[in-house]
Order: sequence, then C-alpha cells, then structure tokens
Amino acid sequence: MSEANAVYRLGLDVGGTNLRLGVFSGLTLVEETRFRANYSAICKEFAPANAWQTILQVTADAIRPLLDKYAGIQAIGIGFPGFIDPHTGVLAQSPNLPGLRDVNLGHDLGKLIGLPVRVENDANAAAYGEFCQLSQPVGGLLYVGLGTGVGAGLVVNGSIWAGQHGYALEAGHIIVVPDGRLCGCGNQGCVEQYASATGISRAYADLTGQTITALEIARTAESGDRHAQAVYADAGSKLAQMLASVLKVIDIENVVIGGGVVAAWPLLQAAFEQRLEHDLIPVLRGKIKVHVSSTGDIAGMLGAALLAA
Repeated sequence: MSEANAVYRLGLDVGGTNLRLGVFSGLTLVEETRFRANYSAICKEFAPANAWQTILQVTADAIRPLLDKYAGIQAIGIGFPGFIDPHTGVLAQSPNLPGLRDVNLGHDLGKLIGLPVRVENDANAAAYGEFCQLSQPVGGLLYVGLGTGVGAGLVVNGSIWAGQHGYALEAGHIIVVPDGRLCGCGNQGCVEQYASATGISRAYADLTGQTITALEIARTAESGDRHAQAVYADAGSKLAQMLASVLKVIDIENVVIGGGVVAAWPLLQAAFEQRLEHDLIPVLRGKIKVHVSSTGDIAGMLGAALLAA
C-alpha cells in the first residue's frame, strides 16, 4: 500500500500539562508530536462552560496539522483522565480537572474536526496498549500508570473491563493513609497523593520546604539526597500497598507499571518489592509478574489509537 493510500489511526494521550499525539500504522508509531495544553490551568482560569470550549478548541488545533499531513487517518482515539461512561462516552468528572462534569469530548470534538472520536479513560487506553504490545498475554493484564496522578486499567479476554458505570479500577483513589493528604477526588490519603509525580513533589516539599519536580527529586536522590531517597522509597511502598489490595480482588498474573515516574524505578523498586511481598496473601506470592513498561511511554497513545477502530 502506498503512503498516499495508507490507513492510519491517531491516538492522543492527555497529560497534566501537554498532549501527546501519535500516528500509528497497526502497532507501529509513525510519528509522535507534543502540544502544550494545560487543561488543569484552563479549568482553574475559566468558568466550566468556557473552559470546555477552550479545551475543545485547543485539542482540535493540536489534531488538525496531523490530519493535513496524514490523509489516511480514519479514526481518532483519546486517553483522557477521568470517570467516563463506557456506553455514552460522557465524562462525569475528572479529579484533576476541576469543574468538568457531564461533558462528551468524543461527540463535541468529532463535530469540530469531522471524524469519529472515541474517548477512553487514559489508564484504560494505556492498559490496552500494553496488552497489545505484550502479544496479548493469556489471562489479561493489569496496568498501573504513574504520572501526574495514578491510574489503572484492566484488560480481560481481550477487552477493557471498565465496570458497570465506567469507573472501575480507579486504583489511584484507594486510600493507603487514613486521614492523609487531601486528594482531588474529595477523599484523604489516596495513593495518588504519594506515588504520583505530584505526590512525590509534595512529599519532598513537606520534608524540605523545597518545591521541585519529581524528575529533579530523582536526580537529587541519585546524588545521595536522603530526603529524596526516602520520598521515592515511600512512594514505592505505598504503590505496593495499593497493588496488593487490588490483586487480592482481581487475581491477575501480569502487571505492567508505566507512566513518567517509572523512569526512576530503581528508586522505587526495593521498597515496592518488599511491601508487595509482605502485603500479598500467601497463595499469591511468587505468582505475580510485575513488568516495568518497555513501550517508551507510548502505550496510552497506542491503546487509544487501536480502540478508536
């Protein structure tokens, strides 16, 4: 098939401060671009209705150059943070995007750009991307993503398991510290407040009074900063605490941990493994295969693109 007649799919991964857009031919990434788009800041600056229109326009502006370049794009998938109804595509709420309620990105964006758009929870999209990259392991796969927040997705029998209302596997909001830090979901002590990039930055600020990024904290940890090392160790422990609770319920063998924070996995690993071994019920010990994502953090874009089909 010539390039002019090639069929492509476009996958978007919505992050805390930017959009990542990937053009795919099957499982192969043809081109990736990034687009500065701080949805959280938009939601804080504008009233909800105006924020939504701004988000739609920003997203359309990011997509259009790729549609012009790749005429063979036939479908668009978006991994979006929040609680999304699998039947209607309606975003009920997004803990990290205040004010957004009961909006339909797929419908509204599709009208703007003239192509079908499927919107999936970002962690579900990444879970599906990892599942396909791992050659669809028997029994399925649990994905945990460590980024601005903590998300999780489950693939069983080749399909995303989203639950009755689309809100399943919101593992980032499992409480690991009773009466702990206030979370965007409204509860206190969610694992997202400890094991995400945001949580790591906050924990370091609490210890030192310095507010720096998780990446900068990782660099100081590697240079011997004990506070930074302690923050990452605690993040690994809290992550394992949450994961052990989930595995007791769903009993799945393959776990993939991805997202930007896994670039610092050696700082998390020892505490994670120790706590997971401690917290798992004995019959599960030795049966769980934990993989660190090897996709180069493209799983969210890939999964969204494949699901768009």
